[in-house]
Amino acid sequence: MRIAVLGLGAVGARAARQLASSDGVDAVVLRDPRPDLVAEVSASLGAIAVAEGSAADAPPDADAVVLASPAGHHAEAALELLERDIPVVSVSDATDDVDRLLDLGPLADARGLTLVVGAAFSPGLTCVLARHAAGEFDRVDEIHVAKAGTGGPACARQHHRALAQPAVDWRDGGWQRRPSGSGRELCWFPDPVGGADCYRAAVADSLLLVNAFPGVQRVTARVAANRRDRLSARLPMLRPPHPEGGVGAVRVEVRGRRGDLRGVRVLGAMDRPAVAAGAVAAAAAVLAARGELARTGAAGLAELVEPVPFLAELAHRGVKAAVFEGAAAQA
Repeated sequence: MRIAVLGLGAVGARAARQLASSDGVDAVVLRDPRPDLVAEVSASLGAIAVAEGSAADAPPDADAVVLASPAGHHAEAALELLERDIPVVSVSDATDDVDRLLDLGPLADARGLTLVVGAAFSPGLTCVLARHAAGEFDRVDEIHVAKAGTGGPACARQHHRALAQPAVDWRDGGWQRRPSGSGRELCWFPDPVGGADCYRAAVADSLLLVNAFPGVQRVTARVAANRRDRLSARLPMLRPPHPEGGVGAVRVEVRGRRGDLRGVRVLGAMDRPAVAAGAVAAAAAVLAARGELARTGAAGLAELVEPVPFLAELAHRGVKAAVFEGAAAQA
């Protein structure tokens, strides 16, 4: 099978490398407006790479496409691909992108295709962890997500924008807009990240998790930030972002009931965000190309994959989850 990657930044390049080593993938089509990146990634992959740059006008000849370009235009690209009957995997974590991608659900469903939304570190891996944790309960009442760290420059810029835009929380059947940078909470992540102050921001996890868990009462999402991040969020970035990013982590807390008992399950993962996001996107793209996702339409991974096999596949690719054994935080 042929899988294309559009955008070869930190996440896209990692996804391409993961796809090149995936069983059943015969060709990885590479496109990016930067010819030097196309040449670099193509050389690293070897004969399996098909370097097309950005000159081609038509959608790529592929069994599935990973959209790994910077946030902002994923819905337009996905629409063109769906109209050519190509399944799509988007890694964007921007709320505007996610909203518009979910609106393409009826089109994807009518064509018998799947549009995977938010297939990255957070959302993406967080959605799978939430589904896995929910298996402990008969009913899920609350889900609280937190993320620390960023991937490449595009991810860092999106993180910066998210801290300047209103957050949305789900509470008692409705959306509530909250000021970004509010809701400070000390969250504990897998070592070596450890504890970090996390704040509300315009992140997309809640948009996907509310759809995946009908009847859930509360869903929140926060990002780790320091004082400089919060004070400078409405200004241009003060210094260029790191090309790869450092170690990051995610934490997912699920509260629910089993019978008459209430319980809490907390799962997490630690990795470089771009590495983990690339692995998640590649694994989702392989399933999309094979037609092995749970349903057609547009959805996050909490609705589209069985968590245990998917997490096992990620572990095989080097991304492992952990169970948090301490006391649960208050959201």
